Amino acid sequence: MAGLLRRTFAEPRIGRHLLRDEGEVIVDEVRKHWVVYVTPVLEGLLGLAVLVAFPFVDIDLAWFPLLLGLGLLAHAGWRALSRHMDRFVVTNMRVFRVRGVLAQTLATMPLGRILDITVHKPLTGRLCGYGHFVFESAAQEQGLRDISHVGRPDERDLVIQRVVQRSGLRGPRVN
Repeated sequence: MAGLLRRTFAEPRIGRHLLRDEGEVIVDEVRKHWVVYVTPVLEGLLGLAVLVAFPFVDIDLAWFPLLLGLGLLAHAGWRALSRHMDRFVVTNMRVFRVRGVLAQTLATMPLGRILDITVHKPLTGRLCGYGHFVFESAAQEQGLRDISHVGRPDERDLVIQRVVQRSGLRGPRVN
């Protein structure tokens, strides 16, 4: 049972979304940068502090810090798990994003539809090593427009540019 829960809820199982019979392979799988876990960890520590303090509260009011502490811990765990389950994948044929814990959303875009990629690195991102991708595509609305908190964004941008170039979608390579 624990193995089933781990396979179902601890990893998004990216491999099942690949077109293996068409020769699709993963070039890069992008997890969220560690900075997205700072807030859930702080929230979890606050929940633990409230739980440690609850025995020292009047017995008639002890239920409140107990529920508050457990609620903070549960919320922090949920936020951390949802960030962990959010993956952006670059393959030799397309880019796609899988996210969600209980219900899962898959957004995909063929490489040929990528018109432009903007990499935004805020000051904290430059200091910590993350950035945000904004994809412009031939489609007006799509689920891959904004990918936030991408670690090593310059390297990842070059990976996508190389894959697009090697696929021959931007014209022939000049040697």
